[in-house]
Amino acid sequence: MRAETEMLDLILQTAETLQVAAVAMSGSRTNPKALKDEFQDYDVVYVVDDLDNLTSDLSWLGQFGKRIIEQEVRLGHRRLFLMLFEDGNRIDLTLCPKQQIQEWVDSEADCTVLKDDKGLFESYPPSPKRYWTNPASAIEFEKTCNEFWWVSAYVVKGICRKQVSYATDHLYGICQQELLKILAWQVASDRGAVDIGKNYKYLFNYLPIEKEKEFSNLLDLSSLDKITQSLFATIQLFHQEAQILAQKMGFEYGREVAEKMMRYAEVKLPNH
Repeated sequence: MRAETEMLDLILQTAETLQVAAVAMSGSRTNPKALKDEFQDYDVVYVVDDLDNLTSDLSWLGQFGKRIIEQEVRLGHRRLFLMLFEDGNRIDLTLCPKQQIQEWVDSEADCTVLKDDKGLFESYPPSPKRYWTNPASAIEFEKTCNEFWWVSAYVVKGICRKQVSYATDHLYGICQQELLKILAWQVASDRGAVDIGKNYKYLFNYLPIEKEKEFSNLLDLSSLDKITQSLFATIQLFHQEAQILAQKMGFEYGREVAEKMMRYAEVKLPNH
């Protein structure tokens, strides 16, 4: 696997060949708190004068090495090229017109400028607190509780209909995300604004190890039986943690609604 110094030299050399206006890098390689390992991507942006000309012939991508697989994505005015190379390195390369720098900066938590002879990035400071969580407001708390209990009924429906993907999507994609939000707000209620990282990846650094184990036990969704077990465990954990947060923050918790929704799940899924 090519070393980081070699990859960064290659990224800058390719930019020079293409006469790119500026180069910056974001993602885990610019975050000192991030885990350092072989799976870290090179999240790079090339700020360009003429996007159409540069994308009319993409043979220059071969300068980065032989690719195992790649994807091309359109992001507003930008183009993103996701490339996994044979040596295991990965570059996520964004081509961004000069006029759209703000659009790219707004999408990133932080960045390191690698080349900017004209000072294009000086007027667009990144927001390093993109993934920070602040203490919840009463309205935010109420909305999260309502969303959790409302969507729990969809999970019940999916289980009853034996629709594994439907039930899984609503349980993990919504209910358990609302649970993570409650846990993040608990941390913020004790510490103030806190960096929980993208997809809550730093959240459990602030919580007792038992809490991470408790949440991890919810993630076996390999069958309808496991989904059902996870749903009831998720419901119990949410009910417990939401009440703790409500007490800390002086919020009103809709206990009556919660208990009715728990009863609803028990009636519809009596053999759990």
